[in-house]
Amino acid sequence: MNERVVEYFRQFQDRLAAAVSAADRGTAFREDSWIRAEGGGGRSRVIENGAVFEKAGVNFSEVFGELTPEFAKQLPGDGLSFRATGVSWVLHPRNPYVPTVHGNFRFLEHGSKSWFGGGADLTPYYPFREDVLHFHKSWKEVVNRFAPMTDYDKMKAECDKYFYLPHRHEARGVGGIFFDYFDGGDLEKAFEFVREASGAFPAAYLPIVERRKDMPFTVREREFQEYRRGRYVEFNLIYDRGTLFGLKTNGRIESILMSLPPTVRYKYDWRAESGSPEAALTDYWLKPQAWADADLSG
Repeated sequence: MNERVVEYFRQFQDRLAAAVSAADRGTAFREDSWIRAEGGGGRSRVIENGAVFEKAGVNFSEVFGELTPEFAKQLPGDGLSFRATGVSWVLHPRNPYVPTVHGNFRFLEHGSKSWFGGGADLTPYYPFREDVLHFHKSWKEVVNRFAPMTDYDKMKAECDKYFYLPHRHEARGVGGIFFDYFDGGDLEKAFEFVREASGAFPAAYLPIVERRKDMPFTVREREFQEYRRGRYVEFNLIYDRGTLFGLKTNGRIESILMSLPPTVRYKYDWRAESGSPEAALTDYWLKPQAWADADLSG
């Protein structure tokens, strides 16, 4: 299973990178292959200062070795030996009207236990109802194809719960799906789901890029985008499991921190003007809702 998952994730990285490059008007990725001294390695692909994406990363990794006893206790399974493989991506657009997006799918083996994890979530700055609904409906469709092994409402709720900043008392974005420690009772069927779900990502996100990438924006929208990117940094450095796993297993630091946006703005005690589009983001859009069941005219 591990060898098959590794091969699939390698191929998916190729396909996704090609799709992102095309969406960025043909900008080529920089690729760095790396080796982890304790076992394994990966390929990091990054666009910086592209035509559409200010920073875009599509990474693949396969690592193995031994966990520390303390970290091993935090994971299902037994012993210290582990294998982990995954593909992850974060796309930070230049235009504030194009949402940032994150996704990853992974497979882990720890002693006698094996499981999949992953998902994708959308982080808009100036949301459009059409975009938010399209993203969520795309995920509901693919998850429902594998019911009852999969449960869309549960994966959606897990995403809302996971991508949340307790110290801010707010969500990072409008969510998507999230799952972890998942074997579905049938690892082969779970792998099929992961292939279908990862393959659904381009159609869930890239049409949004096409609709918004050429919209005009002002310094105000750009500064708000940079301010909200600060929330992205806070989540990834404090709570993100992938970041923490990479740091605790001595992963390649440049690949781990690839997810961070290129420019961020911190303002002391800044508050959006009441009734403004900036205030609407936290007052309305970042409140979890049943987006996949909503009507566009609502």
